[in-house]
Amino acid sequence: MRILLISAYEASSHKAWANTLMTGLSDHRWCYLSLPARHFAWRIRGNAMSFAFDPKFKPLLEQPYDLVIATSMTDCVGLKAFCPDLQNIPWLLYFHENQFAYPVSDKQQGLLEMQMVTLYSALAADQCVFNSQFNKDSFFDGARALLKKLPDYVSPDWLIKTEEKAQVLPVPLDIVLESALPSDGALPKRARTPDKRIKLVWSARWEFDKGPDRLLAILQELESRSIDYQIAILGEQFRSIPQEFEQIKAQFSHRIVQFGFAESREDYLAFLVAADFVLSTALHEFQGLAVLEAVALGCVPILPNRQVYPELFGDGYLYTSHIKDVQQEAKAAVALIQRHALNVVQAPLMKKYQADNLLPEYRDLIETIGGEGLPQ
Repeated sequence: MRILLISAYEASSHKAWANTLMTGLSDHRWCYLSLPARHFAWRIRGNAMSFAFDPKFKPLLEQPYDLVIATSMTDCVGLKAFCPDLQNIPWLLYFHENQFAYPVSDKQQGLLEMQMVTLYSALAADQCVFNSQFNKDSFFDGARALLKKLPDYVSPDWLIKTEEKAQVLPVPLDIVLESALPSDGALPKRARTPDKRIKLVWSARWEFDKGPDRLLAILQELESRSIDYQIAILGEQFRSIPQEFEQIKAQFSHRIVQFGFAESREDYLAFLVAADFVLSTALHEFQGLAVLEAVALGCVPILPNRQVYPELFGDGYLYTSHIKDVQQEAKAAVALIQRHALNVVQAPLMKKYQADNLLPEYRDLIETIGGEGLPQ
């Protein structure tokens, strides 16, 4: 089957997902088009023009395909209008995230317009697929609420068929990571004892929706309790970095073993393997791939009981969320760290998220939508 794979905003997790599909389902013929992960608001609004008229992409869009798979950042309606050859083949729209569950910020630009682009794309696609149930529910709840606010000639009922067909299929854990895991998906039990230094890793994007103010509060709480710990602060960075990171670097340099993006994928995984706990403070999380990778490598999750996390893990790995009280939330997180450190808790298994389990589901979905077999 000839498949056009479009990533309109190629964040690192989106790129990993695309590479996993193309590598794991290599019997299909893939053409991959992507745009850099920058200028977020413009990228969502302008990607159809960028793809359709750029001489680098235009000849590729004019090739014959059996299926289009696009990320939800992609303006499917605009691309279909600009590229008539794409109108009569099936489209699968994959949601890594959605714009209806984004935390409020005074830095947001054009949120309504971004929501409308995504809504148009969902209605124009033949199949919508989400990386989590939380993502699916929050998208359709948000889209229906938006339609109810619009002045006239709209109906929330327009989403019924789209939602009924929608599926949940997580991003598989990276194939390179899979090859390093035993067949049962578990790592050897950690040799950590309660009296050892606690080793933490925080591996989210360096943006406000990942809760850097909450990370700062947790580190301050750990320090105030005289807990012996160290932390690797990893994650992707962009042009604008929240000011809390400078404060963290200045105040906790004696605790930090890595501050910034790891130099290589191997170095990144090594930090995960070396840690006892993976910590999240996210206000915006639809699957938590970085957390899942860390847990697959043996880190015990320490996560707020919000967003997608209750869907992924039991209550024993979640601390109480206090959206309006950062200090109270920090106390809850540190209490959970201390409890698990004392009891030497082991990480849960992540086998169901491994590529060898999820790729057959992707194959079935692709062949159902696009038709079976390779083109003649």
